[in-house]
Amino acid sequence: MLVEDALRLIEVRGGLGAVPGVRLAGVHAGIKPRKRDLALIAFDSAQACAAVTTTNEVKAAPVLVSAEHLALEGGAMRAVACNSGCANACTGERGDRDARATARQAAALLGVAPEQVIVASTGVIGVPLPMDRVQRGIERAHAQLEGGVKASHDAAEAIMTTDRVPKLSAYAYYVDGKKYVVGGIAKGSGMIAPNMATMLAFIATDYPMNAAALQRTLASAADESFNMISVDGDMSTNDAVYAFAPAHEQDAPTAFARALRAVCLDLARAMVADGEGATKRLTVHVTSATSTAQARTIARAVINSSLVKTALYGEDPNWGRIIAAAGAARAGLHPTAWSLSVNGTPWVAAGAVELLSEAEAHRELEESEIVVGLDLGLGEASATGWGCDLSKDYVRINASYRT
Repeated sequence: MLVEDALRLIEVRGGLGAVPGVRLAGVHAGIKPRKRDLALIAFDSAQACAAVTTTNEVKAAPVLVSAEHLALEGGAMRAVACNSGCANACTGERGDRDARATARQAAALLGVAPEQVIVASTGVIGVPLPMDRVQRGIERAHAQLEGGVKASHDAAEAIMTTDRVPKLSAYAYYVDGKKYVVGGIAKGSGMIAPNMATMLAFIATDYPMNAAALQRTLASAADESFNMISVDGDMSTNDAVYAFAPAHEQDAPTAFARALRAVCLDLARAMVADGEGATKRLTVHVTSATSTAQARTIARAVINSSLVKTALYGEDPNWGRIIAAAGAARAGLHPTAWSLSVNGTPWVAAGAVELLSEAEAHRELEESEIVVGLDLGLGEASATGWGCDLSKDYVRINASYRT
């Protein structure tokens, strides 16, 4: 019987590179003019793999090919090949061939089956992959595979698009007195909306478990993290979060679930903090809801509202935008039971009584970190969502994304 010390959770450096048995590299393949644009991740042993991918009806070739590979080899994955600078989405039969060719080349270099390779891409939609550059990049990355902080940082850089900073997180946890690590890297700063977004995340642990247990644990962690963030309300064709663990028959321990949740929250919040053109970060705590589902629905509606985002950017204390977004979710908000606070200061009570003056509310919104509390006055459930403002720079960045 396992003896777990689920309370011991220690943050460690290195992201995915901190996990024993994981080697990775990030290189410049030439897909983008100057920056790193191709990452290769290799596992020393067969891995159970779990996935949470985009709910967009238009899915990129790498998402579809990887889903096929998981159906065939879900308990024996060995590698990930990911490029940035080109999404390989809406590229027809060629896109499918290119995704499969990427997997074949990585597999050949690593001595594994093509179906044991996850492929991922991010970048401009509708543009085919420059396969000659991709192939040279995979060869270069294979020659540089190693563990540790530097390799993890390079790989995290290689999957970035409009991100300003790489995103890494890792925690050590203990089961039966033995130390294990869960770590990950991610990208995402635009086309971010609840229920998956323009994000890629690759997470691994050295604690052995079965694929079904890993899938349940990842899905639960994603619901609290990646599915509760918003930058601009748009959803990509390429979003995917993959988690890996050495294949074994045993279940996922509670300590791992806590560590995985911590990594996912770190990576998700890092995406919001790095939102395209963002100047402010928004946290929305919805409390006293009738159910977690109601609380999550309302939190998502608020963080996803363009009017809330623009008011935040302008430091405009227009609380009506917040409550209008909450009510528009049609999740059972009572019109007079709710109350609102900002940064812990009561703002509106009983659905209509304003408690802060215009000047006082404006001063609260001058901070770079804004915490909105929305008490529904209905029950005991709660949820939290994270977002950011929508600035002029967001328009500038996306108006010239391809040019």
